[in-house]
Amino acid sequence: MAQFDPQKMLHGADYNYEQWLDMPEILERDFALMKAARCNVMSVGIFSWAMLEPAEDQFEFEWLDELMDRLAGNGLWAILATPSGARPAWMGHKYPEVRVVDEHGRQPHRLRHNHCPTSPIYRAKVRQINTLLAQRYANHPALLLWHISNEYGNNGCRCDLCLGAFRAWLENRYGSLETLNRAWWTTFWSHRYTDWSQIEPVDPSIHGLMLDWRRFVSGQVLDFCRAEIEPLRAFAPAIPVTTNFMLPDVGLDYWAFAPHLDVISWDSYPRWHSEADDVGTAVATAFIHDLHRSYKGRPFLLIESTPSVTNWQGISRPKRPGMHELAALQAVAHGANGVQYFQWRQSRGGEEKFHGAVVSHAGHENTRTFREVTAVGEMLAELQPVINTANESEVAIIYDFQNEWAIDLAQLPRSVDKNYQQRCMAHYRPFWQMGITADIINSTATDFVAYKLIAAPMLYMLQEGVAEALSEYVRNGGTLVLTYLSGLVNESDLTFLGGAPGPLQQLLGIWVEETDALFEHQRQTIRMGEGGLPTRPYTVRQYADILHLSGAEALGSYDHDFYAGSPAVTVNQFGAGRAYYLGARLEDSFLADFYGWLAQITRLEPALGRPLPRGVTAQVRSNAEQAYLFLLNFEPYPQTVVLGDSAGMGLFSGADLHGEITLDGYGFRVLRQPKNR
Repeated sequence: MAQFDPQKMLHGADYNYEQWLDMPEILERDFALMKAARCNVMSVGIFSWAMLEPAEDQFEFEWLDELMDRLAGNGLWAILATPSGARPAWMGHKYPEVRVVDEHGRQPHRLRHNHCPTSPIYRAKVRQINTLLAQRYANHPALLLWHISNEYGNNGCRCDLCLGAFRAWLENRYGSLETLNRAWWTTFWSHRYTDWSQIEPVDPSIHGLMLDWRRFVSGQVLDFCRAEIEPLRAFAPAIPVTTNFMLPDVGLDYWAFAPHLDVISWDSYPRWHSEADDVGTAVATAFIHDLHRSYKGRPFLLIESTPSVTNWQGISRPKRPGMHELAALQAVAHGANGVQYFQWRQSRGGEEKFHGAVVSHAGHENTRTFREVTAVGEMLAELQPVINTANESEVAIIYDFQNEWAIDLAQLPRSVDKNYQQRCMAHYRPFWQMGITADIINSTATDFVAYKLIAAPMLYMLQEGVAEALSEYVRNGGTLVLTYLSGLVNESDLTFLGGAPGPLQQLLGIWVEETDALFEHQRQTIRMGEGGLPTRPYTVRQYADILHLSGAEALGSYDHDFYAGSPAVTVNQFGAGRAYYLGARLEDSFLADFYGWLAQITRLEPALGRPLPRGVTAQVRSNAEQAYLFLLNFEPYPQTVVLGDSAGMGLFSGADLHGEITLDGYGFRVLRQPKNR
């Protein structure tokens, strides 16, 4: 793996230079504006295949040569993309097999990511263009990073090549049809297969089939990605590689991609100002930032964001004054070593011509967006000392993509509002509000021992070895929180005999007899017993497990209905640690109280050491010598923060900050402190 160490906070944008080749005055102006905006990097070549190879085997690199030279001449780096995200029209017409097949047949040339990931012809064409790029630019002074394709996703190709590869994948996974039939429980509705050719991923009644199809598609896209990387590593081994991840709902298991990349990058497009306040959006965005930091346990790049608005979210409001700087700093606080935008200059035509950009159709710097982007560039230059720091965490939230796929497929007594991702964020939110850094990890992670506390909401599917690993973690002194809808099925989506929560029963000291599925107008409440939590009632919505103790202690019980008085929240001493079970979907105020209580019990250290106002978070990045405390206010009005012992030097002001400080609406401060102060 190549090392990525630019020693500068990156600031730049996607630059579609090739769209403006007939307007040299605009290109000349662009480089002057890039300097004015304090940019130091541009992502280039992302959708340029038709310009690089206008006809088969007729290559035109001169415009890209000119672009790379101009970037270097102006002190700018290039993140150079491979162009597989949008193939040229001639290819699909000459080689129909490269086009995606969906339920309507083979698609025409349209949109992007319109390729079959299995097609040998497409893979050969991609390898050819990537090899030429690597050979030509491997030693170019502008080249900083390879950008592999763009926003890989699941385009659902079901051509004969993909179906054949899927059947081969299944045969390799299961070895025999008899094993597959058992794993998928195909005797249900007489679905038994007697030949591999009979298997098609079109039957939602066989959850094992549809779950394996998702696994296959994710693996096939990963295999395609790895094939793209091969010629780049062969001819340019010193240049690191990345690809831009998205929100974790595109049908790919990014946990499997991360080991094959040198740098994790992602495209963040929060819908600021879409709710009554921005705090929920801030929490969700922070969660995804921490997820991307956690993929490799080190800083990531925010490689796309909008400097103003999007044009594909239905409604996208302009960022209020101050929000752009705050959002950029939020990314840095959670581990980003760069902030980039889509796009540098607004396109004149096409689907995204009204998407925001650093340079609007007005074509000059006299806009609020350009001024705010420039302010971010200046801020990132001041943040350069932060680049060699990391976010340290003693808390983890388990967020497992394959578990989410299985939950999505499950037909439960309540199959609406399962909301796995949102509930993981709900369990993350109390730590964000307390200023306690949380990693986001996979259920198959191997380093549970690093954490004092792990929360695993709705761990419906237990992949092989997970129950044993969690039990070992608690036995050795860890604190674990599990919830309703946990331990129901194995990795093939077969239920565990003996009831829920399956192989977690001994660890939790409970068993679940049934689950009450509440309609939206219905509410249950629980009341906690004497101890560290308030005894007031907490509201339950949607899910309520009716469970029995088999070694655990009840901490709270239900107030109503035929199961009134039965346990709802439990704890089980297991070895040197404790395993907690939240048997119901409880309101956010319960989670805040519960995790605040657990933070005290497990001696978790908040960044500031004291409560923060609602909507204010504190995050820390540090190295052996210095800690950098980020205070971020996501409310539109000023708020006062008591620093106490966390006083330090203001990174931007140079002033000594102590006592009480006021954060403006959408305001922030960064304090530099000696490590372990």
